[in-house]
Amino acid sequence: MRLAIEEADGLVHAAMMRAGFDTDEARIITDHVMGCELRGVSFGGLSRALSLIDRSAGAPRRPIRVLRDTPVSAVIDGQDQNGYLVAHRAVMLGIEKARVSGIGAVGAYDTWYTGMYAHYLEIAAEAGMVAMAMGSSGPRVAPHGAREGRFGTNPIGFAFPTADRPVILDIATSATPIAELVLAQRTGRTLPEGTAFDATGEETVDPMAALAGAIRVWGGHKGSGLAIVVQMMGILVGGGAMPADYQECGFFFLAMRPDLFGDEAAFRRRASDYAEKVRGARPEDPARPVRMPFDRSAETRAGILARGFIEVPDGIVAELVRIRNEGVRPGRP
Repeated sequence: MRLAIEEADGLVHAAMMRAGFDTDEARIITDHVMGCELRGVSFGGLSRALSLIDRSAGAPRRPIRVLRDTPVSAVIDGQDQNGYLVAHRAVMLGIEKARVSGIGAVGAYDTWYTGMYAHYLEIAAEAGMVAMAMGSSGPRVAPHGAREGRFGTNPIGFAFPTADRPVILDIATSATPIAELVLAQRTGRTLPEGTAFDATGEETVDPMAALAGAIRVWGGHKGSGLAIVVQMMGILVGGGAMPADYQECGFFFLAMRPDLFGDEAAFRRRASDYAEKVRGARPEDPARPVRMPFDRSAETRAGILARGFIEVPDGIVAELVRIRNEGVRPGRP
């Protein structure tokens, strides 16, 4: 189904309001969900909105708390709140501290579903910050050489403002995100071969079986090592070592003013110049020029904004419309 961008935005916002979020909270979540759709990351878009509503339905709402607050750092107790809200609070607090002190490091725990890190990193880059973000979650991903989970999909990302478009890297350390499994299950698709294991450790292409089992790690032993480091950072900020599903995740965010290390304008110029040199490298395939991290996302977003609509599976739209009109049913994914 084709939805005009404004129509999709309004539908998600209305559904989030029916799920119990106030206007500002619903706007934060909706901006994130729509940001995914505009980048072509459909598994983090309207499909993820349903998962957020499922997880929130009937859950108690307690206020997010800021603890151990210093001029350059803070810890946030997410109080089992939606990770889009908790991580947004951490990012804005980290940026605020960096503006004043040059650096801001914020950790958050007792949260879930922090979403697409490029979303937060673009906010930081637009604020003129060099930034890093990473997050741990439930043991859904198998270490290299294993067939059962010991860490989460554990994304890690970086942002660099330049003289023109920012450089943003956002990668998961799993072969596929959990949200992709959920989308495949909602739409009746199978997984690529070699992606996941079922609960007995056998390879599977069934997304439901994979959700009960484990996903392969990305990048072999190197990706596995990076995922373990991210899990350790989650433990450092108060997250669970092996959190239960959709609970006790850890999130770490660091923002730095570029002028901590030298002239900011000179850094931005040099960063832009380097980016152009990378893009100008001789490609293996002349039809596929070299890109910098975030180039694809920016180009996809520009194209979708120009055409004015997104494409969403009918069943997902129908369920969001039902929630908007009738409210939510208590339950979890």
